[in-house]
Amino acid sequence: MENEQGRTLEPGALKALAHPLRVRIYDLLSERGPQTASTLAALIGETSGATSYHLRALAAQDLIREVPGRGTGRERWWERPKGRVNLPGPADAMTPSSRAAAQIVTSDFLRLRHQTLMDYINRPESEQPEGWKDAGLVMTTMLDITAEQMADLQRELSAVVDAAIERYQGQETLPGTRRVTLRAEVFDLPVANSRSTMDQE
Repeated sequence: MENEQGRTLEPGALKALAHPLRVRIYDLLSERGPQTASTLAALIGETSGATSYHLRALAAQDLIREVPGRGTGRERWWERPKGRVNLPGPADAMTPSSRAAAQIVTSDFLRLRHQTLMDYINRPESEQPEGWKDAGLVMTTMLDITAEQMADLQRELSAVVDAAIERYQGQETLPGTRRVTLRAEVFDLPVANSRSTMDQE
């Protein structure tokens, strides 16, 4: 499997990505595949000059790359390299600027993920492709487990996702395929206070 462990974004890449338009461009390249500055401009409502500028900034940190053998000198095609990318959470060991960049990037990515989910949930039935209406899954549950059990569950879910990536990679040109999003989240909730703020004297 290509880049199994993935790339954890270093401070320079985080800072390059810490811009709403760059996060959107990066996300679109993941979602829709290779694009040009012009096609991206049409998708996000910006000028091709602006998208070209942001593409160069992302490419400078190897976050994206030019598609080999495609395009011309005037119309360059860009893609997001395959492989996992890990977004570090704002850590105490980070510099203040890196911590702020991590917060911006993570917040923008999660905002886009939530918007994608809401678009799916609110999509009219008439816009659901044949055969896809009941194929999706949106599920949330609560568990009472230990930290060790949560780590085990995280590894199990990661193995399921990794197996799916390996099983279905290279199918993008097969008839009947569509790009789908697969999410897995496991995290502990804050510990509740024994007394609510309303009860405090």
